[in-house]
Amino acid sequence: MEYRQLGRSGLSVPVLSFGTATFAGGEQEGSWGNVQVDEARRMVDLALDAGINFFDTADIYSGGRAEKILGQAVADRRDQVLIGTKANGRTGTGRNDAGSSRHHLTRALEASLNRLDTDYVDVYYLHGFDALTPVDEVLSTLDDFVRSGKVRYIGCSNFSGWQLMKSLSVSERYGWGRYVAHQAFYSLASREFEWELMPLAVDQGVGTVVWSPLSQGRLTGKLRRNTPVPADSRLAVPGETEASGDRETLYRTVDVLDELANETGKTIPQLALNWVLSRPTVSSIIFGARNEAQFAENLGAVGWSLDADQIARLDAASALTPIYPYWHQVVNNSERLPFPTSVIVQD
Repeated sequence: MEYRQLGRSGLSVPVLSFGTATFAGGEQEGSWGNVQVDEARRMVDLALDAGINFFDTADIYSGGRAEKILGQAVADRRDQVLIGTKANGRTGTGRNDAGSSRHHLTRALEASLNRLDTDYVDVYYLHGFDALTPVDEVLSTLDDFVRSGKVRYIGCSNFSGWQLMKSLSVSERYGWGRYVAHQAFYSLASREFEWELMPLAVDQGVGTVVWSPLSQGRLTGKLRRNTPVPADSRLAVPGETEASGDRETLYRTVDVLDELANETGKTIPQLALNWVLSRPTVSSIIFGARNEAQFAENLGAVGWSLDADQIARLDAASALTPIYPYWHQVVNNSERLPFPTSVIVQD
């Protein structure tokens, strides 16, 4: 298993991280999965055997039950694993049961530590940006967590460019812990991350931990022209997020993935995951699995690389028309604002 640095930090993480949204019934009434304790232990075994020691969860996954199952699954080997969890989402009905206030984050961290049955979290992410809480309150709280030893590193998730840059600036101003990772939605079916957040990550040394690198099932090969969505797919669940771009762009991308599958002998999901791993700033991608077969297939995404021509074909098929000001920069200033090529991770 290849390891990379998590942004501008000393922490090495595997390029594949195992996500636990499928634990305990998942979200959307179990549509994500229904992995219970015994199967979770088995998946942790498989992950560690493959060199994957980074596990991702959140306090809102199955109302906290996913954290509890993960804690039970790693109970006798906590020193062998890295755990990342998240807070900010709503965990109760009260006014202060959501967001990134000192009040909520303090209670959320203690609750997560209790469910995970651990003294510390390796990476603690904010699941989203809280515009109602001052950034200095948020970051001073997270810095206190780090200084207390309850959190090793801090990260954020689903921030916009200005929200992340402002946060990094506040950390620098006061000498507080800074976000070393940004957990972001990025795939061949949704490439807006490249417009603002990827250049920012290159410039500021923030590692990207990608969630939904298969775009919530759109890049599994199941979604095709003139083909109904499979009933067991997350895409069939009302309320699931529609990826960016139009369906024709997605179908064109899948056509190229089909061609490459024939050329390489790899599956469409393996190709889509491998493409993400080739991108600048990507430290790790989070994959989930409902069963061992899915787990094994995802492992096949590493240990090889697409060549330059294959990457270029996927880039061309999946390209999106940028919104302003990015289209203007591409047309008029691409010489001074080229696509990011610096990679902050180390192989």
